[in-house]
Amino acid sequence: MEIVATGVEVAGPHGPLLEPTSLHIRSGELLLIAGPPGSGRTALALALAGRLRPDKGTVLRNGHAAPSRLRRATAVVDSAGITEPEGAVELSEAVAEGLGLAGRPFGKRAVNRWLSEHGLHRSARKRFEQLAPECRTRVLLDLARVARGTEALILDCPDRHGGDPLSWYTAAHEAATHGYAVVALCAPQTARELNVRPLRIGSDQVPGTEQPTSEHPHTAPTAGTPLRTAP
Repeated sequence: MEIVATGVEVAGPHGPLLEPTSLHIRSGELLLIAGPPGSGRTALALALAGRLRPDKGTVLRNGHAAPSRLRRATAVVDSAGITEPEGAVELSEAVAEGLGLAGRPFGKRAVNRWLSEHGLHRSARKRFEQLAPECRTRVLLDLARVARGTEALILDCPDRHGGDPLSWYTAAHEAATHGYAVVALCAPQTARELNVRPLRIGSDQVPGTEQPTSEHPHTAPTAGTPLRTAP
């Protein structure tokens, strides 16, 4: 799968919500995108997933403008107020909902099996908001991956939950090694902590030329190791 965004711009009620941004991501790649709060990170995530129509610019899947196909092939993970689970629900309930949305069996037996396979059976009754940030993100990424037809994962600002960013970056990296196109949005400070030079929101670059080359993950990331750099 290939997603090419060119000059994607979203207008807000009082000015630009997302400045023109371009990027290029393919299956098996991990792309880190950074922008401060208010820069349109969630708007970009939704536009890349075909869930928000840009006011300007294009988002192409495999060379074609096909928002419905893009929506079916893309999961937006943990987007605040949109795809994030309610904090008060128990982990077992969140897993049941995730399995159901993925078109998988979501009865008690199926949920217990999923929790056991992921080493989380002892946390089944824990409220979702009580999960450690690294556990939360991995659960949601793994649930997104069980849906048939999912080819791309867009992780919307996992650093807002705190914790060590390397934990969710490692989970995103792992998903890319399994053939998914993975986009992770975060704050500029988080990218610095990861020692990764990201694509910045508002970078109106021609995909495949000026923008950074997406990381092709083959080995697990380690702290202090730059995994993708810009020229």
